[in-house]
Amino acid sequence: MRPAGDITLISPNEVPDHDVLTAGFPCQPFSKAGEQLGFECTQQGNLFFNVAAILKAKRPRFFILENVPNLLKHDEGRTWIEIQRILGLDQGGLGYHVRAERLSPHNFGIPQIRERVYIVGSRESLTNFEWPGVSNAPTNIESVLDDHPADAKQLSPQVAECLGVWDEFLKRCPKNVELPSFPLWSMEWGATYPFESSTPYSSYLEKGLDGLKGYKGSHGARIGYLRGLDQRWAALPSHARNHDLVFPKWKRDFIRQNREFYDRNSQWIDPWLPKILNFPSSLQKFEWNAKGEERNIWNYVIQFRASGVRVKRRTTAPSLIAMTDTQVPIIGWQRRYMTPHECARLQSLDELKQLPRSTTQAFQALGNAVNSSVVEHVARALLSPHTVRQGQLWQADIVECP
Repeated sequence: MRPAGDITLISPNEVPDHDVLTAGFPCQPFSKAGEQLGFECTQQGNLFFNVAAILKAKRPRFFILENVPNLLKHDEGRTWIEIQRILGLDQGGLGYHVRAERLSPHNFGIPQIRERVYIVGSRESLTNFEWPGVSNAPTNIESVLDDHPADAKQLSPQVAECLGVWDEFLKRCPKNVELPSFPLWSMEWGATYPFESSTPYSSYLEKGLDGLKGYKGSHGARIGYLRGLDQRWAALPSHARNHDLVFPKWKRDFIRQNREFYDRNSQWIDPWLPKILNFPSSLQKFEWNAKGEERNIWNYVIQFRASGVRVKRRTTAPSLIAMTDTQVPIIGWQRRYMTPHECARLQSLDELKQLPRSTTQAFQALGNAVNSSVVEHVARALLSPHTVRQGQLWQADIVECP
């Protein structure tokens, strides 16, 4: 199976007739990790309208759409309301009965947390439609792993060193000190720049260069003695350099929580702190998602994200993403990255005979993919005799585009 072409370059009438349309229009315009431009994203956000145009032209009996769960809340819910208006039964809509639900592979025994919103539509009533039942059975990422595969990418010296530094942090932390659930931003440990009712930028607008006089930036670096604005700005954490007059509440909360954590624990943090300074800012952040477990970073699943180094239990893998192969999950106890074939198992695509030859392209494709097992469960529920009226069942055929 291969793409027949660019759906934006052909008329919807040229698409072969079909009974079920499946589509996963790009999630980046609606994702929390992106800029959340939604339909304003001219390159990706408006691809939903290509899907709607095909539905209008070909009138399939059913459709299954997939996107990030933030689609339901984007633009304070207005995006989802507009999608329902276009697809649904209101005047001017396409006349489909529409339902939506959040589902993740781990709900079906697959060790990956990848929550997505699935949208189903039918030209007939969905009164009898029931979403597939989910399972609470425990999962373990080891079920999809090979034992020290030869093609696994090993950790670079910088990555191994960084993880070793954070492992030392875990070992230094006294047993009676609970590791917090919020992200640890080490650049806030020792910082004193304003953040509650003002920001570095608002202070600069009010007082010029003197606006940061007497304050400390990343890891307690003194700002006031630096001469130029660029130097003073560079001494701040990257998350404090924007032009906000007031930081959003979530950022104020994280900054406050980190400074309070440091104030309570500076005695054992200070001897460790210089060891993290030479790493990029994204590696100076840390998320511990293994509360109550042994404090040994090499026992867990690790992922480098823009938000920091994230450590998770072995029960599930983090959501695969398509941004870069450096964000592929790390198997700590084998000190390596997951392979493309292992990641294919996380997407229930392990029966694929071929993956893209380039490792980077393979990870990008798998990060963009939809978990086939979840889709199968949704499709079986949508097309079940309980949902479809008696006498209306049909045999699906694969139609290849010319």
